[in-house]
Amino acid sequence: MRRSRLLLGFALLCVLAAALLVAPDRALWWLEWVAADPLRFGLVLFVLSLVRPVVAWPTTLLAVGAGYGYGLVGIPYALALITLTSVPPFLVARWFGRESRVAVAGERVVREAGDLRSVVASRLLPAPSDVVSVAAGVSGVSLSTFAVGTAIGELPWAVVGVLAGSSLDSLSHASLGAVDWRLVAACGLAAVLLLAGPVYRVVAGRDPAPVGLDAE
Repeated sequence: MRRSRLLLGFALLCVLAAALLVAPDRALWWLEWVAADPLRFGLVLFVLSLVRPVVAWPTTLLAVGAGYGYGLVGIPYALALITLTSVPPFLVARWFGRESRVAVAGERVVREAGDLRSVVASRLLPAPSDVVSVAAGVSGVSLSTFAVGTAIGELPWAVVGVLAGSSLDSLSHASLGAVDWRLVAACGLAAVLLLAGPVYRVVAGRDPAPVGLDAE
């Protein structure tokens, strides 16, 4: 267990270092350079979705890129890429982080709320995508449920990113951090409504609901 924690800590340090050293501006430059060829553009976006977790870039980059290259029809592709890029952090956390106190607490909340409901709610929160992926991984959520929940919960963020990208004349002017506060508030409220009851019951010490059943 100690070795697993050390490996996980080392991996997180590597991601942090890469995030500090490699800015997403370079990726946006490459996307703009290949935007004239839709097939090549889609391939570069796919590669970026695989590399993104290593450098801890925001998933918004993928949605903005899809919007810039394909317009509104890029929403399904953006959502697929966001789901795909969330899987590596989830798997790493699932393999190395299941024996921590945080994992125990997370599993209790998931059992109380239900796997799918927990993932959807956590994705609606305005929290870093990789943090949510790691939390789901240590909480014992299955990969299939994680993927479906991620696709549902990330849909509003993907739509907003694609809309922003489709309105750009140049990716060099893209802003990955500017999101309408009304959307953030609405998604945050939805997440709170989905999780408030289960979290309260866990904190209050009530027995969790059976695994696999969503709480009423």
